[in-house]
Amino acid sequence: MPDFRFDGTTMNGRPVVGTITADNLSAAKKKINQLAEKKKVKITQVLKRRTFMYKVKKEGEKPVSGEQKAFTKEEVRQALVRLGFEVLTIQPKVLDFKLKPPMTDVVTFVRVSSDLIREKLPYAEVLQLLIQDIQNPTLRDALKEINNDLRQGRDSEEAFVRQEGVLGKFTARMLGLASKSGNMADMYESTAKFLERNAEFKKNLKSALIMPLFTLLILFGAVGFYVAYIFPETAKLFVKLGTELPPMTTATLKLSDFLINNIVTILLISFGSIGGVIYFFSTPKGKFLLDKYMIKIPVMGTLIHKTTIEIFCRVFYALYSGSGENVDALRLAAEACGNSYMEHRIKTISIPEMLSKGRGLVEALEASGVFTKTALSRFHSGAETGTVRKSAEQIANYYEKETVYKLKNAVDFVQVIIAMIIMMVMTALTLVSSETAMISPKSAM
Repeated sequence: MPDFRFDGTTMNGRPVVGTITADNLSAAKKKINQLAEKKKVKITQVLKRRTFMYKVKKEGEKPVSGEQKAFTKEEVRQALVRLGFEVLTIQPKVLDFKLKPPMTDVVTFVRVSSDLIREKLPYAEVLQLLIQDIQNPTLRDALKEINNDLRQGRDSEEAFVRQEGVLGKFTARMLGLASKSGNMADMYESTAKFLERNAEFKKNLKSALIMPLFTLLILFGAVGFYVAYIFPETAKLFVKLGTELPPMTTATLKLSDFLINNIVTILLISFGSIGGVIYFFSTPKGKFLLDKYMIKIPVMGTLIHKTTIEIFCRVFYALYSGSGENVDALRLAAEACGNSYMEHRIKTISIPEMLSKGRGLVEALEASGVFTKTALSRFHSGAETGTVRKSAEQIANYYEKETVYKLKNAVDFVQVIIAMIIMMVMTALTLVSSETAMISPKSAM
């Protein structure tokens, strides 16, 4: 997340300067205004930390160019002058944005870090090695900033959370907590396994859905072209000859006329509806509703639900270390599960049940209404035997194996459904074409 600096004055006229991190300028101003109202401070300006491109030289040497992040151009100039450079130009970078790195690069970073930490290599050296080896510029710059923050004594969790836009919310939080947990290698190993598992599931889910959807799109496109352009040429020929058309041919011809006469309106409504739905589901409320009802869809919804529980249990296993710390473990596992509806239910029902009513872990999870009977049963056994952490790992491993197996069956089921739809559409076209072929034109006499 980018840094924002705010300047202001107190009620006594004393200057105040501070920095915060936020997703964007709007979120930063909201945070700053809340802080200003609480501390009775009048804000005069808010500046975003930007990238400046500079060109400098030293006496007797060739000019060199580079980039530096700062809040103002003057800060960059003063820093370069203190280093003994003659400043030639300083300009803000016009296209100051970076594409998010591929998930494969992030997974590779976490996996290699885990292996090197297990080899007892100091983490500072691990970061240095990876910074030199990683090719993606966005990820490399993020690791450089993390390394600089850690060297300056910044809290590890804060240093990683600042880069959650690059690493992902779950990855940044887990890696930030790793150095505090006392089992850094295990935390990195659990994070790497989770990322690999999550990436594999998304890949398999896309492969199961993309091809059938693409097939349906091509099919309906071909049917639309046939109904709108090819079929009318034959049917209208009989109309000109005064032949009475059969029922299906008449209905298809009316549909063809409707499509041709309203094609622009139909396309506008179709693309507008699709765009509106995509936009709505990208909003927090839309994503919440999508996550809520997605897990209730037959076949695929069950797989998504169990995979979400698997992720929750895997993170909970990595963070849980005793009954006194299970609230934080629950909260972080809920944030990492990837389903905003389940996260909301756990945070607003399960955790308050434990804190305010003193209920146990199993009763609190059951009250949320988002866990399967199998998961609750294993947690109940773990609570009775004092092996809650082990039970969470068992649930995660069980659902991992089950979803991998059932996903293959789901792919076959989807393909059968697509084949049936294609068969019905082709049958309907064959019937209409056969009916048209049996029309006998009236004699010219």
